[in-house]
Amino acid sequence: MNYNVNYTMLADFYELTMSNGYFKTGMKDQICYFDVFFRSVPDGGGFAIAAGLEQVISYIQNLRFDEEDIAYLQSKQLFEAEFLEFLRTFRFTGDIWAVPEGTPIFPREPILTVRAPAIQAQLVETYILLALNHQSLIATKSNRIVRAAQGRAVSEFGSRRAQGAAGALLGARASYIAGAAGTACAMADQLFHTPATGTMAHSWVQMFPDEYTAFKTYCTVYPNSAVLLVDTYNVLKSGVPNAIRVFHELGITRGGIRIDSGDLTYLSRRARTMLDAAGLPEIKIIASNSLDEYIIRDLLTQGAQIDSFGVGERLITSKSEPVFGGVYKLAAIEDEQGRIVPKIKISENPAKITIPHFKKVYRLFENATGKAMADYICLHDEQPDFTQPLELFDPEATWKRQTVTDFTARPLLVPIFQQGKLVYQVPTIEESRAHCAREVDCLWDEVKRFEFPHNYYVDLSQKLWDVRNHLLSSSSH
Repeated sequence: MNYNVNYTMLADFYELTMSNGYFKTGMKDQICYFDVFFRSVPDGGGFAIAAGLEQVISYIQNLRFDEEDIAYLQSKQLFEAEFLEFLRTFRFTGDIWAVPEGTPIFPREPILTVRAPAIQAQLVETYILLALNHQSLIATKSNRIVRAAQGRAVSEFGSRRAQGAAGALLGARASYIAGAAGTACAMADQLFHTPATGTMAHSWVQMFPDEYTAFKTYCTVYPNSAVLLVDTYNVLKSGVPNAIRVFHELGITRGGIRIDSGDLTYLSRRARTMLDAAGLPEIKIIASNSLDEYIIRDLLTQGAQIDSFGVGERLITSKSEPVFGGVYKLAAIEDEQGRIVPKIKISENPAKITIPHFKKVYRLFENATGKAMADYICLHDEQPDFTQPLELFDPEATWKRQTVTDFTARPLLVPIFQQGKLVYQVPTIEESRAHCAREVDCLWDEVKRFEFPHNYYVDLSQKLWDVRNHLLSSSSH
């Protein structure tokens, strides 16, 4: 979806001062390569889910400096007049490659690469990271919650606890891509076609003289989709009995009840028994109340009779780990002859040492099972011979090796923009959702564990490994 919103000024101020510096020193046309990648999976999981690319695309298409932007920059008295004039006709003319939304992603590997003149490549950093970090975080959390539900529907209920309106809307979008069945947010459905769902609030029940009247009135208005909130007063003594009474009186056999407090395992089991004894086996039980993947997993392990879940604050804010650590780092520049010169960032923290050069990423799938075996990062112009056995190193322990054979390699990064033109057919949200489900299904269960998942191999080609080691050793002299 194209919002036609200009977010060009949603940039860290130093992006602008650096750009002015590039302009003043004659470096504005220096071609640069920047990678977006992340260093660790939220919640200690085995993988993350990429999301937010559609918003990046819309942002790039609408990049421009309006007159009020120029006036603001001029008021800071920091920027060259010629630079401000340059910004009046500013547009993105570079190239972008990215991983499609819904794709499982792993630490260290590029999930988006920008090739562009220095000023362009620098200015887009903040928004690209904002879009990918936020939605990848919520998609990753949502997918964990959806997998914990073991096929039962999960609806996103978190708008009122989200970090602002954009957090609610884009969080709902990301959660749907990752497998949520719908959202309580009407505007997210309107904008993104994420199905809006809802029941009733406790206030509806309290507005009427008694619980029975509240239930009967609601079922009269919505006889084909009534879900009654049964915990306003007492779930088992009044809520479920009044729901059963109304369902019988109005001949409703398909609908639901929602429990929003208390011991959900105990209450759902008792409620299920009562509904079945009343001849209402098709009435569903929905549970909410500060749920996450761990609580849902425990509820089902304990035998809870719950058909679907509404999950709010712990999904929409990824409360357990509310930051996705994606970064945007320079990987290479082009010299005057157009040759690519790799660049590396070195740190005393080994995890922060970057992988240099313009790269491509392959995912290797075992032919016998269709399962993803490893990701393989190589130089952009390498042509790996994937017909031969390939030796990989464990990303967490390089002394561990694995030799893979009989596999199919698929490129992960696809062209999005070429010379500033969109060359990517943006998928519908349903297509991205289906892609996510397929790709997650290709991961081994060991990688999908919530705790202590198997370390998925993300390895470098020998040529790329040699380039990195050469830059590391050269920097020590």
